[in-house]
Amino acid sequence: MKVSYNWLKDYLKCDLSPQQIADIMTSIGIEVDGVEQTEAVPGGLAGVVVAEVLECEAHPDSDHLHITKVNDGTGEPLTVVCGAPNVSAGQNVLFAQIGSVLPGDFKIKKSKIRGVESFGMICAEDELGIGSSHDGIMVLPADAKVGTPAREYLNLPTEAVIEYEITANRVDAASHFGVARDIYAYLVLNGIPCRLVRPDVSAFKEGRGEGIPVEVKDGDGAPRYTGITVRGVKVGPSPEWLQKKLMAIGQHPINNIVDVSNYILFGLGQPLHTFDAGKIRGGKVIVRRAAEGEIIRTLDGVERKLSASDMVICDTVGPMCIAGVFGGEDSGVTEATTDVFIESAYFDPVSIRRTSKSQGLQTDASFRYERGCDPGITLCALKRAALLIQELAGGTIEGGIKEIYPNKIERKRISLDYSRIDAFVGQKIGSEKIKTILEALQYNFVEESASGAVVEAPSYMVDVYRPADVVEEILRIYGYDNIALPHHMKMSVCASPTPQPEAVRNQISNFLAANGFTEIMNNSLTKGAYYEGLSTFPAEASVKIVNPLSSDLNVMRQSLIPGGLEVVAYNVNRQIYRVKTFEYGSVYRRVTDKGPETLEGYEEHPCFTLMLSGEGDKNWTGSVRKGDFFQLKGTLELLLKRYGADIYQMREEAAPQDIFSEGSAYFLPGPQGRQLAVLGTVQPSLAKKFGIKQPVVAAEIDWNVLFTLIKRNKVRFTELPQFPQVRRDLALLMDEGVRYADLRAAAFKNAKGLLRQVGLFDVYRGKGIPDGMKQYAMSLVLRDDSRTLTDEEVERTVTRLLEVFKNQFGAELR
Repeated sequence: MKVSYNWLKDYLKCDLSPQQIADIMTSIGIEVDGVEQTEAVPGGLAGVVVAEVLECEAHPDSDHLHITKVNDGTGEPLTVVCGAPNVSAGQNVLFAQIGSVLPGDFKIKKSKIRGVESFGMICAEDELGIGSSHDGIMVLPADAKVGTPAREYLNLPTEAVIEYEITANRVDAASHFGVARDIYAYLVLNGIPCRLVRPDVSAFKEGRGEGIPVEVKDGDGAPRYTGITVRGVKVGPSPEWLQKKLMAIGQHPINNIVDVSNYILFGLGQPLHTFDAGKIRGGKVIVRRAAEGEIIRTLDGVERKLSASDMVICDTVGPMCIAGVFGGEDSGVTEATTDVFIESAYFDPVSIRRTSKSQGLQTDASFRYERGCDPGITLCALKRAALLIQELAGGTIEGGIKEIYPNKIERKRISLDYSRIDAFVGQKIGSEKIKTILEALQYNFVEESASGAVVEAPSYMVDVYRPADVVEEILRIYGYDNIALPHHMKMSVCASPTPQPEAVRNQISNFLAANGFTEIMNNSLTKGAYYEGLSTFPAEASVKIVNPLSSDLNVMRQSLIPGGLEVVAYNVNRQIYRVKTFEYGSVYRRVTDKGPETLEGYEEHPCFTLMLSGEGDKNWTGSVRKGDFFQLKGTLELLLKRYGADIYQMREEAAPQDIFSEGSAYFLPGPQGRQLAVLGTVQPSLAKKFGIKQPVVAAEIDWNVLFTLIKRNKVRFTELPQFPQVRRDLALLMDEGVRYADLRAAAFKNAKGLLRQVGLFDVYRGKGIPDGMKQYAMSLVLRDDSRTLTDEEVERTVTRLLEVFKNQFGAELR
């Protein structure tokens, strides 16, 4: 958001610089991003100086051009070709040097005009953006000093604009007056001379006649509605002062009627809407809920279908605008407008937010309404707008103000205990300072005593309900930096679980990062279309968002894999083909069977997801390692081994085919064991939906199941082996259906005392291998921790294992 320094000083009379104002804003909780100095003329006429025309003669090849010699104070006179009829020798002029940029992004370059080189330009008013005359060049007084920058000579005004941000509960600071009010409280507390100027509407007078009547059919959606009719206005450009104020904060002036509405919006924080009274059919304004499916064409030319929860401003025929959000095309002010109806209202914030999100419209008005405007300023803003329209567009007020305010919104009463405030703050502020701050912020003191007070919160403070909220306002103005830290601080030590979940998560993240993976973070909101056609994550199990920001963020994610695929696609589209990522985050889904992790039919649990895609860089041997299923499985195996879990002791099933073309799902041992992880190559058809053509391997780990395993793990110390180990390699021919995991399990079962490791280092199918068969090249590592094994013991063990492989799996030694 932006505030203009000059505009701010219309409400706050003080002698502070823009930077001092910005520093105060930050200290009272309005975070300033920066202070920007803007010029009245874009670019500030840099490179334009006062110069003297030394010589002037007619151009030999033109009947209107002149060849001049110009002294710009930099040295040798410059030749300049000029087409102005009033140029002559002896004049002082404004001269644009080569390289300067004039308004309209017109850059001055060395040029050749009718065969004569020209080294700059002698300027007219309109070329400099300081006037509209183009009858000739600007001729300056004789005492104008050559070489003086045009900005300095013309004394061009500058405008300081402060850019800032507000939190969702500080909509009261979304206007110049709101910011001025907060700064005023700070200045009063610190004894700095200042004065807060409130809008003066004492000149407002009601007119004759009745004006356009108003009927509010839904008081819940529009608790307070006011309007006034002004007839005989003349629509035209706004005066220069109003245009400059709006342009300073990035707003484009439209016409005097619309600009008044924007001036009130950004000046006082109250949104207004002005209707062409001649287009109000039936001569009556009706405030109601829309009929389901009712259509309105808005100012952007879009036909929008309304729902029964949307508030609309109507005439007797149909909607004229979406209340508090956007105007209608058929009721807006045009150059032909002569009569207007001005609306100033307080709409229900929840209703406005719902409509804004469902219609996908975020306007300056809806931004303020949905956060809670000040219901107390509605009438003042209306009167101020009516007076300004009369001043800038003429016209007369017809009738009185139409106000529908059946249930007055009372100011909230809050009891304060000064001793509790001191305890809350941690030091004594004092009742006098508290009263100074609150009165400057427009609190009313209803009751007072030595120990406390009863105050009424101002209507603009929509989030103040309790004493703690008032203390926050006091501290904001008093300054958190003024709260001294005590010499001794007391704190309690809380017992933490062992192992600590956060510490384990960090260890896993560090392990993955050390193995070349990059951590990513995706939004928990995602596109519901990702889950259409999937049985593992059915679309009907998605947790849907009632008022989504867009169709791309309309459900909570059921899996981290789609988000990971988005990241892969993003990188591949930017020619980064090797992608290794991991992510930790929660997934969500609707469930029918409520379990211990569910709340009213919803389930949430955290996961780790690993993604691998693309080829790696060439190494010194010239080979390239491709990212494949086994590489990611090795990472998963190492990760589980790090915490004492063996992937080969888990129950293994095929991975879901709608997500993976090949892969495995791993479950804790036992028929009822929970799924720990799923690993596989992503279905090419699924990857194609994200625009990915290269293979992608993914693994998703259920964090709750993994942490259960980790808690079971008991760390024990074992000395390094003192005796050597022996390795034997076997080439086994077996049926295609035999699994390595089964061979490994059988080996450990039959050689418990000596077998330390079993490895698979080659799988061969091809020449010399019968159809339906394959060859496994396996390694066996044997060791006895109490003595050195003899050759006979090793051979005996290997022979026994070969017999087991043959009898159980039909495997033959080649």
